[in-house]
Amino acid sequence: MHRFANPARFLRIARPATGWTLWPGLVLSLAGFIGGLFFVPADYLQGDSFRILYLHAPAAWLGMAGWSGLAIAGIATLVWRHPLAALAGRAVAPVGALFAAICLASGSIWGRPTWGTWWEWDGRLTSMLVLFFLYLAYIALADAERARGPDSEGRIAAIFGLVGAVNLPIIHYSVIWWNTLHQGRSISIVEGRSSIDPSMLWPLGLTFVGLTLLFVAITLMRMRADIARIKLAMRLQRRAEAAR
Repeated sequence: MHRFANPARFLRIARPATGWTLWPGLVLSLAGFIGGLFFVPADYLQGDSFRILYLHAPAAWLGMAGWSGLAIAGIATLVWRHPLAALAGRAVAPVGALFAAICLASGSIWGRPTWGTWWEWDGRLTSMLVLFFLYLAYIALADAERARGPDSEGRIAAIFGLVGAVNLPIIHYSVIWWNTLHQGRSISIVEGRSSIDPSMLWPLGLTFVGLTLLFVAITLMRMRADIARIKLAMRLQRRAEAAR
């Protein structure tokens, strides 16, 4: 892990990796959305409104996966004091918050014709809303720590990221623990089953992979931009000290 602590070594990998994830992510996401909108049959109960699934489900997955990334970055910060861990957490948080917001918005749009309401305070929706607010709090904490200077270790944000991870199993098991309006799991990787017909399932795989690649690409771009900002700030500081 510490092999990538050197920003120059990290950038040598991050630059090409950004392109390797960005363009395939765009192509796969677009193909999945087109397939979901135009090439799969309508659901026998929900009609065409179910098609928002191809955005909603990947957004929910990435909202949760993003916080898992924050927790991993927090462990790397607190245990190994990895120099790029806090920077990775700052890069992931806005992207995860974006997908959590997309999940909430698309779920509300889906719920209106399906449930007859834009919002319901059930377990899954409420815990996902809590996750979105946790993202906002993490972003505020990370920005406050970064304002201290480039030497800030981001320990407070790292601890918050680990504590906030408690919400992830609540989101995952909410449809099992409580009598919820939200439907249960449609796909179980562990059990190898799916309640979605195969004729409707293939675009979902494309959007899952495509949006995940876009998540990685955006995170890498944000990390590269943050490293460039820190280098510029340190260079300006050295010049100011030399001019005194």
